[in-house]
Amino acid sequence: MIAVLKAGTNSEQRESLIKWFESMGLSTYVSVGEYHTIIGLIGDTSKVDVGLLESLSIIESVKRITEPYKKANRKFHEEATVVDVGGVKIGGGNFQIIAGPCSVETRDQILGIAESVRASGASILRGGAFKPRTSPYDFQGLHAEGIELLLEAKKHTGLPIISEIMNLNHLELFMDVDIVQIGARNMQNFDLLKAVGRTNKPVLLKRGLANTLKELLMSAEYIMAEGNENVILCERGIRTFENHTRNTLDLSAVPALHELTHLPVVVDPSHATGISRFVESMAAAAAAAGADGLMIEVHNDPPRALSDGAQSVTPEQFGVIAAKVRKVREAMGL
Repeated sequence: MIAVLKAGTNSEQRESLIKWFESMGLSTYVSVGEYHTIIGLIGDTSKVDVGLLESLSIIESVKRITEPYKKANRKFHEEATVVDVGGVKIGGGNFQIIAGPCSVETRDQILGIAESVRASGASILRGGAFKPRTSPYDFQGLHAEGIELLLEAKKHTGLPIISEIMNLNHLELFMDVDIVQIGARNMQNFDLLKAVGRTNKPVLLKRGLANTLKELLMSAEYIMAEGNENVILCERGIRTFENHTRNTLDLSAVPALHELTHLPVVVDPSHATGISRFVESMAAAAAAAGADGLMIEVHNDPPRALSDGAQSVTPEQFGVIAAKVRKVREAMGL
């Protein structure tokens, strides 16, 4: 349930109303917008007398919300959320490109790639230190050493960094990482979601291989319910019967999620297609669909990459992609 307050309602009246809701055992979520203030009610709202609530002089309207996700729901929070990552803003008209290698391999590799993607327009550096691999014999990442190399690249270039966490026991290693990534395989690792929710660190949450948008938003709700509202959603392709590409990129998820939630939505065309030559067209399409950002895998020598070389573009190719994306956004008036 949400209660929309009339314009001009003062803070004392609002706090009095919140205390009344809390006396009934309800949790409240307050969203102060440019034109309206919305109080979202979480819990058993059957005890709320809607008629009495609507009769109050400060109430403009009361609506029941049937969706199980509340804090992530746009009905609770009409204005788009802007996630601030060390001064780099994502969402609410702020578009950013996240770029870098699937795995951090060496110092020279990550420093060189960081410099090149920054020069081409990337504003956030990605790099995997812990890698979930289908085969136990594949490269699993440099772990703590990988984090240290990312931090060195951040110091060298000024780019905020993002890396994927695999286990809540590794959370201490991510204290200096700017964005914690929850991968597709961990989208419903609820203990991990709760753990990152207890930090105030931005979290990029990837959609699972076979998960619905509702399930993605419910996973975001796990993070937000712990107090962390700095959540970025990522569409990275889903598994369908089609096997020509690695996954099927669901670009319809971008406008659908923008309708359902106030959280920023970025698209990962690299994991979605699994084929580097398709990344450019899918990145442009994602920008045209209204995505708040892109995540693109870039490697200085894809054929020799220790992981996901087939979907990685070179720094030169990334420069072409970034330029095209800028033109698409300009043409769309974004």
